[in-house]
Amino acid sequence: MDEYWRKRNFQKTTEPQGEITLGGNKIYVIQKHAATHLHFDLRLEMDGVLKSWAVPKEPPTEVGLKRLAVQVEDHPIDYANFEGTIPEGEYGAGTVEIWDKGTYRLIERTENKLIVDIEGNRLRGTYVLIRLKDRKNWLFFKKK
Repeated sequence: MDEYWRKRNFQKTTEPQGEITLGGNKIYVIQKHAATHLHFDLRLEMDGVLKSWAVPKEPPTEVGLKRLAVQVEDHPIDYANFEGTIPEGEYGAGTVEIWDKGTYRLIERTENKLIVDIEGNRLRGTYVLIRLKDRKNWLFFKKK
């Protein structure tokens, strides 16, 4: 979370400062982020933080659609509830709103692949994240 804290001035932004927490249900959230470019932030609770990916296009709701997902810095767990406007001049400036939220169950986790069962309002089913050659780029798709 050091990168998350380093990029933000908590005197100016209302984003949660957060801390690393362990336990509880596994949170899943996608936030629609109208920053310089509209994108969607996929977040999965793992290792006491929200592992996070920026998805440039609307997340896949049906089998066959594949999306690029660029891994970004981990976020604190309480970021899952954040909606608001990040001020101009701050990292990620723009409006953030929750697009989908729920829980997930981890099926498989390796260094280069995640398979999860998502139970959200918009996304439901088995989803896969596969790391591409560029270490930050992943492919995100619905398996079933």
